[in-house]
Amino acid sequence: MISDVINSKDIQKIAPVFGQPSFDNHEQVVFCNDKDTGLKAIIGIHSTVLGPALGGTRMWQYNSEWEALNDVLRLSRGMSFKAAITGLNLGGGKAVIIGDAKTQKTPELMKRFGEFVHSLSGNYITAEDVGMETADMDLVREVTPYVTGISESKGGAGNPSPITAYGVFMGMKAAAKYKFGSEVLEDKVVYVQGIGHVGESLVEHLVDEGANVFIADINEERLDEVSKKYGVNIYNGDDIYSEEMDIYSPCALGATVNDETIFKINAKVIAGAANNQLENEQKHGKILQERNIAYAPDFLINAGGIINVYAELENYDRKEIMRKTENIYNTTLEIFKKANQSNLTTHHAALAIAEQRIATRKLENSK
Repeated sequence: MISDVINSKDIQKIAPVFGQPSFDNHEQVVFCNDKDTGLKAIIGIHSTVLGPALGGTRMWQYNSEWEALNDVLRLSRGMSFKAAITGLNLGGGKAVIIGDAKTQKTPELMKRFGEFVHSLSGNYITAEDVGMETADMDLVREVTPYVTGISESKGGAGNPSPITAYGVFMGMKAAAKYKFGSEVLEDKVVYVQGIGHVGESLVEHLVDEGANVFIADINEERLDEVSKKYGVNIYNGDDIYSEEMDIYSPCALGATVNDETIFKINAKVIAGAANNQLENEQKHGKILQERNIAYAPDFLINAGGIINVYAELENYDRKEIMRKTENIYNTTLEIFKKANQSNLTTHHAALAIAEQRIATRKLENSK
């Protein structure tokens, strides 16, 4: 079992190959390798100013370690701002395991990964993300207490995906209120791109509200399953961005709003669960503003998951989880108001609030 630790000064030397906004003065990056289990993982700790860095573990078949590093840097950074704007006493961290979750994930690999997490002495607390299940977190829990999102039967808060989806739904309703004058989504045309655990739960909320839902995913089996279960439309075209819709909801991987897609997007609102939806925060956020597309910042409206797992650390109940998650609606409306008054993009309006909270705590800690 080998662990290589890179501090912020070292990672800054190689950061330019990624460009903005991957590296952002991360406190620590840990490369984890274990020959016996085949584990290759990277843990990124962006900030522990507000508290221990909490963020899920994603298992994905990256094309290279560079791509995986870029992902973990962007994701851990986003977790810092997600916790900050939600008012949680947590820092930002994330982990990625390089590999196919369907064929390469084993109990031994998960436990060995847990040992790497444990070696960080609580500076990083892991949880479930893409390619992971609650059962995987239960395995990690066997070797370290620094994990959340474990089964309810084991005293945990369980799968955070339904709460993440509920928060996105609340943020989407707030964006609709801002853009259309009403939060009601009945008859609104909504395209949900990515129907994993979170995407499916979001579809259920939208159907219950009477929205006209289209779903897209690379997994045709999942498309058929979700379509039949909720009676929604499957998108079979090859250019989802150009389709006329009220709301575009990216719920798969990030950076779908990029140079290739941004002028094609034919939606009035963007509100989804995916992390880092804007490939370039400044450039693409500004273009959305100029095109009068209401963008609900991803790190704000997808914070339900972290609220759910934070309950395990603070011992608050389901009622409080739901209250905090429902408040995403109010915060999202505040962000749209602040952005409009200050002529800022919504992303930067939200970012400014999060960064200010971190800066204030850093100043308090230095006294």
